[in-house]
Amino acid sequence: MFKALRVSTIVALFALFPVLSLAQGASVAFGGLKQDTTLPVEVTADNLAVNQADGTAEFSGNVLVGQGDMRLSAGRVKVEYTADGTGISRLFASEGVTLINATDAAEAREAIYTIESGEVVMTGDVLLTQGGNALSGQKLVIDLKAGTGVMEGRVQTVFQPGKAKN
Repeated sequence: MFKALRVSTIVALFALFPVLSLAQGASVAFGGLKQDTTLPVEVTADNLAVNQADGTAEFSGNVLVGQGDMRLSAGRVKVEYTADGTGISRLFASEGVTLINATDAAEAREAIYTIESGEVVMTGDVLLTQGGNALSGQKLVIDLKAGTGVMEGRVQTVFQPGKAKN
């Protein structure tokens, strides 16, 4: 029994070695956060303020942004329109941001979503959950088109190990 425990401990340490060696940054698969960024963006909120001078709109209070299966919620979202005013260029979310899609969810203080590139940059106490696994850091950069991401800033993770077979 002691030998089996020692072997499983060694296997677990080798499985964690790639993540532990990336204590300052970790690449992560975001299959659940892969998104078609050409789909329409729908925004609902309690309030809306439009600024024609700088081409922005600010949604506040229970903001929910939807694009396909992806949902982003926050207390406040500033929308920056394209130069010609025909579409959305970027979304600036703040006051507690949650991004969900399929089995993945990420939380942070703030996020910037650049629509054309499909890049979401989440900052401030970022927490990513994928099933029973969790990963935290200070900055998460997600490529929605590729379904990949990079967590930066003192990365910490918790894995749920599978049951050992005898």
